[in-house]
Amino acid sequence: MITGSIVALVTPMTTEGDIDWDALARLVEYHVSSGTAALGVVGTTGESATLTVPEHCDVIRFAVEQAAGRIPVVAGTGANSTHEAVELTVTAAEVGADYSLLVTPYYNKPPQEGLYRHFCQVASSVNLPIILYNVPGRTGVDLSNDTVLRLSEVSNIVAIKDATGDVARGAELISRLPETFSVFSGDDETALELMRAGAKGNVSVTANIAAPIVAEVCRLALAGDFDAAVTENDKIAGLNSALFLEANPIPVKWAMAEANMIDRGIRLPLTELDSSCYERVRAAMTRAGLL
Repeated sequence: MITGSIVALVTPMTTEGDIDWDALARLVEYHVSSGTAALGVVGTTGESATLTVPEHCDVIRFAVEQAAGRIPVVAGTGANSTHEAVELTVTAAEVGADYSLLVTPYYNKPPQEGLYRHFCQVASSVNLPIILYNVPGRTGVDLSNDTVLRLSEVSNIVAIKDATGDVARGAELISRLPETFSVFSGDDETALELMRAGAKGNVSVTANIAAPIVAEVCRLALAGDFDAAVTENDKIAGLNSALFLEANPIPVKWAMAEANMIDRGIRLPLTELDSSCYERVRAAMTRAGLL
C-alpha cells in the first residue's frame, strides 16, 4: 500500500480552458523527482466536475503513460451515479491505473446503506484496489465511520481519504480499523496531526506547489520523528491555509501560475483567484521558499 505524500494533482489548462498536455507531462516529472509517493489525478483538485467523460479518461490514461511505472497513479473515478462510477473505474483499470479513488456520491445525498451498496457495486466490477474518499464539505454527504468499517471487509477496498479535517474522528476510525486498511488525510492543515494518530500519509493539494516539503513532512511523520516533521511543516503552514482562501483548486492553480509551473486556465464556474487574496498567497509562497 502507498504511504507518504499523494499529490491531489491539478489538471493544467490553457487560458482558453483546454487541457495542457505538455504541462501535465512536466508536472508528472516534477512529482517523480520530488519524492511524491503517488499521483492522484482527476479528483476535486483536478476539476473532475467540469471535465467531459472522454477528457476524464484521457487524463488518467496520459498520467499512467507518462508515469511509466515510476510512480503509482490513483485515478479519481467517483460519480453520483453508480453506473457512471463503475464505467470510470473499469476504464481506469483497463488503462493501467494502480488505484481508484471513489468520492461519496454527491448532491443526491444517499443514506448510509446506499453508500455501502454503491461502493460495493463498484468494487465488485473491477480487480483494482479502491480508496474511499469522504469530503462532506464538498459533496453534501458524510460517510460514517461505521459504514467505513463495513466497507473495510470488502477485499479490494483498501483505504480511505479522510478530508473531514476532524482529527479526533479520524483517530477513532484508525483505532477501529484493521491494520491492513489505511487512512490518509485529505486535509493539509490537519494532515500532520492525523499522521500522528496513525494515518499513512496525506493526499495533498499543497504538494502541487511544494512537493519536496510535503514529501519530507510525511517521511518524517511516518518515521515517528514528529519534532522534525513539525519544523518542516512550519514552512508550508501558511500555504496549507492560503490555498483554501477560495474554493480549491482556484488558489493552488493561481500559485502554480505565479511560479511558472502552469498557465492560468481554469474552467467555469470556477474563476481565477480574487485579487484580494494575492498578497496572502504570495506571502505563504515566499515563506515556503517558492518565490
